[in-house]
Amino acid sequence: MAATGQKSAKYIFVTGGVTSSLGKGIIASSLAKLLQSRGLTVTIQKFDPYINIDPGTLNPYEHGECYVTDDGAETDLDLGHYERFLNRPTSQANNITTGRIYNNVITRERRGDFLGKTVQVVPHITDEIKRNIRLLGDTGEYDIVITEIGGCVGDIESLPFVEAVRQLKFELGEKDTLVIHLTLIPYLQSAGELKTKPTQHSVRQLLETGVQPDIIVCRTEHPLPPEIRRKIALFCNVQVNSVIEAIDAETIYDVPLLMRKEKLDQRALYMLDLYNDQDADLDAWKGFLGRLKNPTDTVTIGLVGKYVELHDAYKSIAESFIHAGAANECKVKIEWIQSETLVDVDYCAHTLSQLDGILVAPGFGERGIEGKINAVRYARENGVPFFGICLGMQMAVIEYARHVLHIEDAHSSEMEPETKNPVIGLMEDQKDVTNKGGTMRLGAYDCKIKKDSLAYRVYGKTLISERHRHRYEFNNAYLDALEKGGMRASGINPDTGLVEIIELPSHPWFMGVQFHPELKSTVMSPQPIFVHFVRAALAHAQNRRSGSMTLAEETETLSN
Repeated sequence: MAATGQKSAKYIFVTGGVTSSLGKGIIASSLAKLLQSRGLTVTIQKFDPYINIDPGTLNPYEHGECYVTDDGAETDLDLGHYERFLNRPTSQANNITTGRIYNNVITRERRGDFLGKTVQVVPHITDEIKRNIRLLGDTGEYDIVITEIGGCVGDIESLPFVEAVRQLKFELGEKDTLVIHLTLIPYLQSAGELKTKPTQHSVRQLLETGVQPDIIVCRTEHPLPPEIRRKIALFCNVQVNSVIEAIDAETIYDVPLLMRKEKLDQRALYMLDLYNDQDADLDAWKGFLGRLKNPTDTVTIGLVGKYVELHDAYKSIAESFIHAGAANECKVKIEWIQSETLVDVDYCAHTLSQLDGILVAPGFGERGIEGKINAVRYARENGVPFFGICLGMQMAVIEYARHVLHIEDAHSSEMEPETKNPVIGLMEDQKDVTNKGGTMRLGAYDCKIKKDSLAYRVYGKTLISERHRHRYEFNNAYLDALEKGGMRASGINPDTGLVEIIELPSHPWFMGVQFHPELKSTVMSPQPIFVHFVRAALAHAQNRRSGSMTLAEETETLSN
């Protein structure tokens, strides 16, 4: 008789040692992709050891971008990798921080839930960690839940998470949990050899917490010879075929294929006692890699932003360009341009003159604003394909109001609270907000698109849903004036009337969006705006090379 009832998930934990930034998120995503391609249902969650409730208030220079899910969770950027690899949405339950764990426990203590008991790290904090680890597994939706533990083994702040893993290994059973430890095998140029001692020390630190890794994944710049694998296996208490080489890759999207070659998925399934004889179907993934690595053309797109010194601050945008470039069989070269350098109009024109497209990126605060406005103006006046995201869209509205409608003091009340012409203003539901954490307009909202528009040509439908993260919006008091002056609001939120998309019909390709489309671009489903923007930039580049089209002709060509 067939078994009935909710299926029970298996749990894989990914820890790291020696140093940060080894790529736990990419290894977790790659393993998840391989297991998914075998027909298993997989999700990944990230446990971050910092005390912030979420990354929403963290400086982009310090933490990179803040990723946002459909349900409005502000999360670590690794969740972007999870979605881009698996082509599945994540949620609030996929990213938990120490701050959230302690906040939950303290809230319960204040409520009296512990009946006067002394609240301690063990068992109360570790119990809350375990509860959150099992949230997704207990839904019955997944065969496997992969949990990435942030930070390095040995860090003070990571200890409660590792202790929770130790406890779960005993509670769930030997075949229901698997620990993968990612570590570093450095190559010493002076000695001319790979060194295993950092890995040995890292595993020893993990063992001191009571956790024995089942698989060791070794980040390395050089192939691991058999004798090195045997040495690691001997000193770290694992079998030789549980020592996995993770050599530096040309692109992160190569890693699933490299892990398949190393049989990481097979080893994980064997150790979890999961029978699966289905070969990993990676044909579509290989097709993407083929297009990515064999482009027929190149476009150069300027990313004008305030945090460009740390590229991870715009991680999802950069990855969206990779997806869109592959879809167009062209290489997208990003020029990272600090908006503060574009305040001088002549220097701005010189800097942007060789670009095939201009993207003005999202951000907060007044720094670099005038440079962004100058970049928008250059793109508008010179027919360069333009794409503005969130703040970038707002700067396009301000620029048009100032230089086309001649409202010289047009501004955003975010940067100029006393402006007499706030074409961008604070949303009504934000006016009484004083706490900054998790209080913006967050998550997925609908947008209704007008049929005879660039937006409709991009999406091919009249109703879309995209993710948001903002407090300020297009001021509808100026909508009539802007539309009479030639700017068009082609996308509107059907519930609030909020302008979501603006465009210029007189321009070859000009679009600004209030939402963050980059957050939904994946390898298998490239985001449509990025695909069309890259296509427009490619057409602009080809036209510039031939010098055969006027601005009006280019506009007509891209409209058809």
